[in-house]
Amino acid sequence: MAWFQKAKKGLSPKEKAQLPDGLWIKCENCGEIIFRRELQKNFSVCQKCRYHFRINSREYIEILIDPGSFREFNTDLISADPLKFKDTKRYPDRIQKAVKETGINEAVRTGVGQIDGRKIILGVMDFEFFGGSVGSVVGEKITQAALRAKEGGYPLVLLCASGGMRMQEGMFSLMQMAKTSCALAEFSNEKLPFISILTHPTTGGTTASFAMQGDVIISEPGALIGFAGPRVIKQTIGQDLPPGFQRAEFLLQHGFIDMIVDRSRLKQTLSTILMHLSV
Repeated sequence: MAWFQKAKKGLSPKEKAQLPDGLWIKCENCGEIIFRRELQKNFSVCQKCRYHFRINSREYIEILIDPGSFREFNTDLISADPLKFKDTKRYPDRIQKAVKETGINEAVRTGVGQIDGRKIILGVMDFEFFGGSVGSVVGEKITQAALRAKEGGYPLVLLCASGGMRMQEGMFSLMQMAKTSCALAEFSNEKLPFISILTHPTTGGTTASFAMQGDVIISEPGALIGFAGPRVIKQTIGQDLPPGFQRAEFLLQHGFIDMIVDRSRLKQTLSTILMHLSV
């Protein structure tokens, strides 16, 4: 029985090798397991199905703007608490938490930068900060961006990612729809290009105001774009909604947006559009 004992000894269990957390990520669309570093090299887009993972404002700026050319402005603007709002937490406490977690002061970053050497004014919303919701500061920063573009004679590019208006500011938040729309109307009088980029998701009052006012409206593939949610619309009209309703592909077919552009080609597409529209 020596052979049996020797074999038994050779089959003794070994500790299972452990992989460090965060090295791999599963595609939410096709289920492909992707090496995180490769995903980042590919603009956070799945190579198998081209699903666009959500990324933050810093990553979009790195993708769109020439290295070292972005200069952010109005970074000192921080939301006040005009309604003294409190649910399970005070509104200022929620703001402080969002600032700590994201490293930015509000749900949009604005600044001046260059795309292939052409100077632009850029605004990039960040869904990680309060779901990209629009409060007084977001409205003010977008308004100031439009004014700077107007005064400098620069094209304006806004990248949107938002769940809509910020309920903690109530009517003050809703007023930003009119405020930003007026600023963009004044900007349009200068015959300068305004390009709006819609990412997943762009919904609520953001869609009902500045997001859909661009001279050219671009969307990333598969982005959810709409005002009210599908369930609310279905209950209102009493009808079933068509497949893919409120997705970028559906909106392109029905003329609500101008083009769908893969994130890997977004900077190149912007550069081409700006070359043709800029005087």
